[in-house]
Amino acid sequence: MASQLPDYVASARPVPTDKRVPWYASTAPTYAGIMLWFVFWQDIPLGSAIAPGLPYAETAGGTLAQGLGIAALGLILAALICHFLFYLVPGLLGLKTGLPLYIVGTSTYGVQGGFLMPGFLMGVLQFGWLSVNAFFAGVLLCAPFGYGPLTVPHAVVSAIWAIAAAFMGLKGIQYVARVASFLPMVPLVILLILFFYTVGGVAKFDSQKLTESSRSVTLDAPKAQSEKPSPSEKSKEAKPEAEASKPAEKPVQTDAASKSTLTAKDPLTTWGVIALLCTYIVGFFATAGAAGADFGMNNRHEADVHWGGLVGIFGATVFAAGLSLLIVAGAHGAGTTDKPILQTTALMAPILGEKTAAVFWYLLAIAAFPPACFSAFIAANSFKTTLPKVNPFISCGIGTLVAIVLAVTGLAGKATDVFTIIGASFGPVCGAMVADYLLAGRKWAGPRAGFNLAGWISWVVGFIVGAANFIPGLAGQVPCPPVAAFLVGFVLYAVLAKLGLESQTLPMPGAEQG
Repeated sequence: MASQLPDYVASARPVPTDKRVPWYASTAPTYAGIMLWFVFWQDIPLGSAIAPGLPYAETAGGTLAQGLGIAALGLILAALICHFLFYLVPGLLGLKTGLPLYIVGTSTYGVQGGFLMPGFLMGVLQFGWLSVNAFFAGVLLCAPFGYGPLTVPHAVVSAIWAIAAAFMGLKGIQYVARVASFLPMVPLVILLILFFYTVGGVAKFDSQKLTESSRSVTLDAPKAQSEKPSPSEKSKEAKPEAEASKPAEKPVQTDAASKSTLTAKDPLTTWGVIALLCTYIVGFFATAGAAGADFGMNNRHEADVHWGGLVGIFGATVFAAGLSLLIVAGAHGAGTTDKPILQTTALMAPILGEKTAAVFWYLLAIAAFPPACFSAFIAANSFKTTLPKVNPFISCGIGTLVAIVLAVTGLAGKATDVFTIIGASFGPVCGAMVADYLLAGRKWAGPRAGFNLAGWISWVVGFIVGAANFIPGLAGQVPCPPVAAFLVGFVLYAVLAKLGLESQTLPMPGAEQG
């Protein structure tokens, strides 16, 4: 029977117990670094942008439409879902087996199916993260010069950023890793500084006033992309892209003919705010949740898994996203800006002044470079395992090209849509893994032969449910798609397993299955 195991499974060896480390030296700081990434917390008050890269909400008032209390409730619920539903079981599987995700996943998807799910899928989605990183890093890097998304300078910077990150991920990750552990302190300090400057306005925040002011947004006509504005022109004309990245404290005076108006949708209901925050946060976290196996295999005992998640996931999520909400509410409560800006980084100029804001934008972009490198590194490792005969430079090169296209076209700037797709992809993975774990008696069942139909069918249906918003006729029919995808994956796997659609379990010498 052991001969039926592919080499990548048969050769896997558990992490020895004497090599394991405590939660505060591994799981917690790594996850906290993920949740402190500015791309995550800057749009929490925004929810969904009215257009890619703009700091104005698609729905009037964004996630603050029903006040800080409701937004905080949605945030806490989302953080709990991330920890208990998406992370905990993969983390425990990693702990109990000492094996990484692409090995423990063979129980849910089979030793042949494991090549694709979750291993190959994890690698492919890393280029989605690379595109998001390149898009928003490009926004911050171009902002001090008055250029924003969909301009030539932004496209060039985003492309160079993606290429540099991919190259470093393939050839120089050891150099990036040396400084990566310190860089999360940058957004942490910046958030605290912004909170200090705006906390006085929190008590004066009026959600109804913000909602009314954000029902329509007047933008100035953009300059030609090839035409770089002079300093004097910058004071007279402003592009909507520039507004997205570097909003002015006072309205820019232009001729009425050069202006355009965007109308926001009606404000979200209480449930709408909670559902949107859960969609945004859980979708963002979904792949990191499944990767809990890779963190758990380096932990000493169950307490490490629990504390690592409670501090690094729940605590860091509530801290970063909560401060982002308070900063935006405080800025509007204090009358820092008369524009309905809801993106935290876009408020830095009105709060701190343009020169200080420019420094902070560059610091945040620099802090975001290691995650971009790690995305390429994870993708390369995934492709080496699943496509061993393909040169990683070719496979990663193609992925990087796709990431560049997504960044320069602005598709990667639709953060909520990107996170929804990622949640649809990994929601059913996490759901099926939880069902598999519980059915096996809270342990790893071991690798299964071929393609495990219970896993694959549950993933296909779960993905369709999670991606329903992108299917004509189904948009808006599924509340909180990433969580819905998880539930479908969980329930359907359990039902199909009871119906006998799980493939045969194969013995794996040297691995802990109990």
